Amino acid sequence: MNYKMMIRIHAWILVLASAFMLPALLITIATKDAPAIRGFGCSIAIALVAAGVMAFIARNAERRFYAREGLVATGMAWIVLSLVGALPFYISGRIPNFVDAFFEIVSGFTTTGASVLSDVEALGKGLLYWRSFSHWVGGMGVLVFFLAIIPTNGRNDGYMLHILRAESPGPSVNKIVPKMRETAGILYIMYCVLTVLDIIFLIIAKMPVFDAFCIAFGTAGTGGFCILNSGMATYTPFAQNVTTVFMLLFGVNFSIYYLMIMRRVRQAMKDEELHVYFLIVLTSIVLIAFNIFRYTPQTEGLEPTIRHAAFQVAAIITTTGYSTVDFDLWPSFSKAILLCLMFVGASAGSTGGGIKVSRVMLLVRNLRRNAHQIFHPHEIRIVRMNGQRVPEQTIFNVNGYLAGYVIIVIVSFLLLSLDKGNFSMTTNFSAVMATFNNIGPGFDAVGPTQNFSAYSDFSTIVMCLDMLLGRLEIFPILALFSLSTYKRS
Repeated sequence: MNYKMMIRIHAWILVLASAFMLPALLITIATKDAPAIRGFGCSIAIALVAAGVMAFIARNAERRFYAREGLVATGMAWIVLSLVGALPFYISGRIPNFVDAFFEIVSGFTTTGASVLSDVEALGKGLLYWRSFSHWVGGMGVLVFFLAIIPTNGRNDGYMLHILRAESPGPSVNKIVPKMRETAGILYIMYCVLTVLDIIFLIIAKMPVFDAFCIAFGTAGTGGFCILNSGMATYTPFAQNVTTVFMLLFGVNFSIYYLMIMRRVRQAMKDEELHVYFLIVLTSIVLIAFNIFRYTPQTEGLEPTIRHAAFQVAAIITTTGYSTVDFDLWPSFSKAILLCLMFVGASAGSTGGGIKVSRVMLLVRNLRRNAHQIFHPHEIRIVRMNGQRVPEQTIFNVNGYLAGYVIIVIVSFLLLSLDKGNFSMTTNFSAVMATFNNIGPGFDAVGPTQNFSAYSDFSTIVMCLDMLLGRLEIFPILALFSLSTYKRS
């Protein structure tokens, strides 16, 4: 295990964390928010001192780096970043319990959007900005950002690929271009362009500039932190529709956008995952709109019904978690559809969470193949995606992911059931699904008008682990707790 190289990477992560906090610090200075100024100032100082110590320890680090190091470095980087990121909330006194502060920022970086706050507006603009910006950083991945900006001399692609594969969502990660640094750079350029477009359209929709930036950060990262206690309900219908469209766009595999930039539009439009993704979205919108229409007050009518249905479908399947209405009051059928969308999630290679549409497709096709072979045992069939044969190793990995997914959900559900708050089964199960799938709101006591503050510290830590496991797709976090990870090869 190349510990020095991993320490060196984490030193860079702390430097980046300090740089990320600077705009929030400037906002707190402009708004004369003394507690928040103290929070960010002390946090930046702590991060830089720790980075300096780690850089000194890791001097002369070897560049030898393998998949094992990539998993451990990725898992540890997110934990370290979250510990430092929680300090402004805690030091400022706005979230006096460090476990709650840690939950809030883990929810931010993992783009979950679950909160322990009853009054978010009391945080102040600097902390609200930091909270929303954490979504933007975590959406594409802080290590992808790190890979996009670090100096390279042609010898870095080895550990770059291992880190990118460990942090990026989906069944597999391939390089868009031969150079890993260029791949990371292209991903972030596309990410920034879409974010800027979202901000422009929100401002056109008469959303305040500060709000537009924060909401766009949450939309881009498919996070879901709102800066108003009323969520997205206060904004204009046009702003809600803009957010719906961009949530769906950020739920698309970014490789599709790259193909379109390279004028390979026909190839992009033939992507099977893209077809299934939008088919699920459109079908869900139609079914929910039809189901809730007769429950909608006559003063609203068809347009608001379709708008709210589309918004919540986009928010849940992309795991953004914004809300314009209290969907916990919807009929059971509509809530059941939203619960199913929590499992499915967005496309592979997007900023969304969940199992991912491509994994669901592979699982269904492999199940169909296995069912066929029961009656035709001597026939050899292969699984295809986009006309290409899917390697058996990929299918094996998807099956392993599903096994881990189910086990973690069951164990987390049982652990939350031990909470002294004696929450309902619906609350505990939806809390696990909302955190593990990086969605944000659940149902019942953790619904869109509620929060997660009533849970004990133990349950809060369990949900923090669930958010990290979900965002990093299980294995980088599990690798941290496996003894075999640290044994010599």
